[in-house]
Amino acid sequence: MAALCVALPAVAASLLPLLLLVSWKRWRGARAKRHVLIVVLGDVGRSPRMQYHALSFVQSGFAVTLLGFCDSRPYEELLQNSRIQIVSLTELQKLPVGPYIFQYGLKVVFQSVHLLWKLICREPAAYIFLQNPPGLPAIAVCWFVGFLCGSKLIIDWHNYGYTIMGLVHGPSHCLVLLAKWYEKLCGRLSHLNLCVTNSMREDLAENWSIKAVTVYDKPASFFKETPLDLQHQLFMKLGCTYPAFKARLEPLDLATERSAFTERDAQSGVVTHLRGRPALLISSTSWTEDEDFSILLTALESKGPLKEYYCSLISQKCFHHIQVCTPWLEAEDYPLLLGSADLGVCLHKSSSGLDLPMKVVDMFGCCLPVCAVNFRCLHELVKHEENGLVFEDAEELAGQLQMLFSKFPDPAGKLNQFRKNLRESEQLRWDESWKQTVLPLVMDT
Repeated sequence: MAALCVALPAVAASLLPLLLLVSWKRWRGARAKRHVLIVVLGDVGRSPRMQYHALSFVQSGFAVTLLGFCDSRPYEELLQNSRIQIVSLTELQKLPVGPYIFQYGLKVVFQSVHLLWKLICREPAAYIFLQNPPGLPAIAVCWFVGFLCGSKLIIDWHNYGYTIMGLVHGPSHCLVLLAKWYEKLCGRLSHLNLCVTNSMREDLAENWSIKAVTVYDKPASFFKETPLDLQHQLFMKLGCTYPAFKARLEPLDLATERSAFTERDAQSGVVTHLRGRPALLISSTSWTEDEDFSILLTALESKGPLKEYYCSLISQKCFHHIQVCTPWLEAEDYPLLLGSADLGVCLHKSSSGLDLPMKVVDMFGCCLPVCAVNFRCLHELVKHEENGLVFEDAEELAGQLQMLFSKFPDPAGKLNQFRKNLRESEQLRWDESWKQTVLPLVMDT
């Protein structure tokens, strides 16, 4: 009996910390019920999908804390929303000394400690919603914080981080192999996985034993065809900085406003397309290794970190009847320009072959036909000869451009037919798609 009396207090004492931890988690969980932490170990302003997620969570009654680098300005709607708090993460700049592996290791350690501190200091959350890539070290840190605080980890797979590293270092580099092992191991720690294509969903299941749900990128409501008067305002604004948007010839009536593409009548104020106007071709780019911009430059000659390289190539080309402009657009001007263009060109080649270019999604939202370079899962988005054309190389793209623009503007041409098909497709927008796919999953989780 004496032994039993001694043992019971000892057991109770050993269980007390565990009971306190469970009670603490439940208390935090009750407070966290309608709060989401969204983590982007990258530039928030260049992560449109995560910004869309944040806005959709808020529309569904959640409060959102969005953590990421604040290098470029996010959407105004995000900044003006009182239920969204943006927390800036500090990016460790590249050190001028030491081997690359040492620098990278130091960066990972710094990001781990910094992200852990920032997450622990936030209000408790029901979910930690993480963009991957980059997932090193974010997946492990987010899982650990979730374990401590009772938050459920949701990973949104946009691509595989190790394949992006492989573009720079090669697929057999030790860091790339380490990143692949880490991503595969830690990716299984999440409570819910989303991904951007069916091809990625199948690959995650077959090769990584991760069950994911496909959530296709969809255009936001502000990606739409731009009315002619707004086109004119945009062209006049851009013409102040970029000569390509200025009129080639001044109008006879000096009161008439004229751009390279449009003019506004001085008397009526009506805007019309300029007679004999050039076609406006747009190719959105982040100047990264997964886009070969030389394909477009070579095709035109026939008819990010790499921007300086491609700008130097442009300066060496001798184009006839072609002007190349590389503007940096304000966030609100980008959808307006897409909605004003005649053709989009996509040069994105997925590092994994499993993700889709969001720029094409935005172009389709503006009913803008696209010529896109082919890769493994492109067929999930671009339908050849239906909403655009698919090409393999510069020679094929050159032939497509010549065919599309030979009689421009031609009301009976393929460009107009593709645009008509896009208008009639009645594309689902992001908000509706999110409510149908993501919200039920989150509530079930």
